[in-house]
Amino acid sequence: MANHNFNILYILLPIILIYSCSNPNEKQSNTLKNLDQEQVISDLSIYNLPSTWTTQNGDDIELKNLNGNVLVMVMIYTSCQVACPRLVADMRNIDAQLPQKNKNNVKFIMVSIDPETDTPERLKSFSIENKMETDQWLFLRGTEDDTREFAAVLAVNYKQISPMNFSHSNIISVFNKKGELQHQQEGLGMDNKETIETIIQLTN
Repeated sequence: MANHNFNILYILLPIILIYSCSNPNEKQSNTLKNLDQEQVISDLSIYNLPSTWTTQNGDDIELKNLNGNVLVMVMIYTSCQVACPRLVADMRNIDAQLPQKNKNNVKFIMVSIDPETDTPERLKSFSIENKMETDQWLFLRGTEDDTREFAAVLAVNYKQISPMNFSHSNIISVFNKKGELQHQQEGLGMDNKETIETIIQLTN
């Protein structure tokens, strides 16, 4: 056994010496390549969508700008008086139950299904009213076509039933850091345990 270990050391020693004397720039380059490979976007990622969205702060972003974050998403509209307030409460409840160490790379995202009414200014006011003013909370509005496309990705159905009212699915979706759908919960006032466990697993 001692001779066997000696032979392995004899083989590895030149490799270790070569590696220790290698160009530090090459090490950095290899590290960056590994990071690039980790962030490769699959065909199942929402980061492939070319849509541009406007935030509550008036900034234009693409979904791929969120790459590297676990995303907790829901589609709402600010003038909703029945389902949406409960969905907002569910999102806040999920946030409140997450351990602080698991919140660093989590974004809670509200996507408006009424972009005509939900201007950035209105979304900003809504975020303030609901105490969702930190960088962790993001409100998005897009074009009608982009909103429809995104709703289809989330399997969210919605329909305008009056000038200020929509019927819509009540679904909270969780995406991993590469933008791939991992979990959905449907309904209002649901037990958020499975959703929270998914987020914790994705952020550990």
